[in-house]
Amino acid sequence: MTASARELLETARKDLAPGEHENRLVPLIAAGTASRKALAALAAEQHRIIVSDWRSFLVLASRCENPAAGAFFSGLAAGEGLALDNLGKFATAAGLDAAALSEYRPLAGCQAYPSYLAWLALNGEPTDVTLAVVANFAAWGNYCAAVATGLRTHYGFDDEGCSFFDFFAAPAPDGDEAAIAIVQAGLDAGRGTDAAFEYGRLIQSYELMFWNTLADLA
Repeated sequence: MTASARELLETARKDLAPGEHENRLVPLIAAGTASRKALAALAAEQHRIIVSDWRSFLVLASRCENPAAGAFFSGLAAGEGLALDNLGKFATAAGLDAAALSEYRPLAGCQAYPSYLAWLALNGEPTDVTLAVVANFAAWGNYCAAVATGLRTHYGFDDEGCSFFDFFAAPAPDGDEAAIAIVQAGLDAGRGTDAAFEYGRLIQSYELMFWNTLADLA
């Protein structure tokens, strides 16, 4: 890799951005045509994902030689912890109590994403994982913004019920600057590889698999 971290991130976002019609569930929620069953499954699947991703980010933090990179992944883990509380409010609004969440049987297509992130936590070069994960944030945030609007407009969800999606739809206070600095430091130390784009491509593919698996319930 010879480009700067900022250039790599811009390229990754452009190359990995999903097509307009690749996500089949979000447009259904935005239009109010997704079933309540699909919304409940979305809450239950995300519950497992958030818990798994929280642990994966902590593992990544522990593997970072650069303290700033470790702090970055620890911060992502802390964000997952905050999101878990908001997710409980969405689950309640979707009609799920603690027993229903516990009894829910997850779908393989939905759990491929956190399984891959767990693999990256153990095997991926943190510099590459940083680039791949951040490149995906824009698509994830846009999906969450559209879902929050759809839930309010068509399903009668209040601010508490939408808080999980509002949380992820909000831009990071410092934008991409922290991640760019971390990736640049990794590149300067010779730790960045072309695998970052492979990681990013698979992350985006598994995320679409998540949404589209749920779309089959809608």
